[in-house]
Amino acid sequence: MSPRVLIIILCYNGVADTLACLESLQRVEYPSFDLLVVDNASSDGTPEAVRAQFPQVAVIENGANLGFAAGNNVGLRYALRHGYDYALLLNNDTEVAPDFLTRLIDVAASDRTIGAVGPTITYYERPDLIWSAGGMIDWRHGIARMRTNEVDSGQHREPADVDFVTGCALLVKRAALERAGLLDERFFMYFEETEWCVRIRRAGFRIVHVPQSRVLHKIPLNARFDREYLAYYMTRNRLLFLRATGAPLSAWLHALFVQDLRTYLSLAVRPKWRTRPGRVGMRHAWMDFWRGRFGKWEMT
Repeated sequence: MSPRVLIIILCYNGVADTLACLESLQRVEYPSFDLLVVDNASSDGTPEAVRAQFPQVAVIENGANLGFAAGNNVGLRYALRHGYDYALLLNNDTEVAPDFLTRLIDVAASDRTIGAVGPTITYYERPDLIWSAGGMIDWRHGIARMRTNEVDSGQHREPADVDFVTGCALLVKRAALERAGLLDERFFMYFEETEWCVRIRRAGFRIVHVPQSRVLHKIPLNARFDREYLAYYMTRNRLLFLRATGAPLSAWLHALFVQDLRTYLSLAVRPKWRTRPGRVGMRHAWMDFWRGRFGKWEMT
């Protein structure tokens, strides 16, 4: 009997992407999976559209934007309550290959020490360009480096251990979930899946990238992360990641002085950067981190 899988699709608006994702999942060849849409209070009619076009899909409406971590935890708790063997986090702005889940399960089920696996994720606009093939953590500098923006020339041929896989498409085994726990909701968004993978590995499990499993991600090729809220979450949550994982002093020094301070000074001093957003978000991030304010950024 095939292991039972719950695919969790978290939404916050983007109804067209969600419906396209669900349509691609109708072609998945794996014989034993269910779909759960978890909606973070979308204002574009996502729950109604999903129920109308895909009545077989379960929908949970959270009633508020809980963020990536808490929103997905709703789905993970559902998976635990209903006895699923695996849970798969999947972004709503993705489309999947018909065999993507079979390939993930084949690797995950091949070794009891494997706790989580992730596919090769390529850009929707450029299927030959890798967006994510897992990543590694440089603990000396406290940097999580995703293998990204590589032309897919077959360099990733066999499943390989990595330090983390992105929450854009992450399959976790029930045993790993029970031992390592849920996503840390303090993060709200960004770094939560990286910290989660660290906990899964420290609980005795491996994280594996499965190159034969394929997912397309509709992130723009020229995506820019130049919004105040992005600067806030990336700055605050990088520090929270270091604290949560017990990173060494060298990682803190690198994060605070090499990454953050240099970026902030560049935004403040360099003429071509002065008009870019980021300084306000970074200032609030530092203040909130040291004050112990986590979760959603309540901008004032």
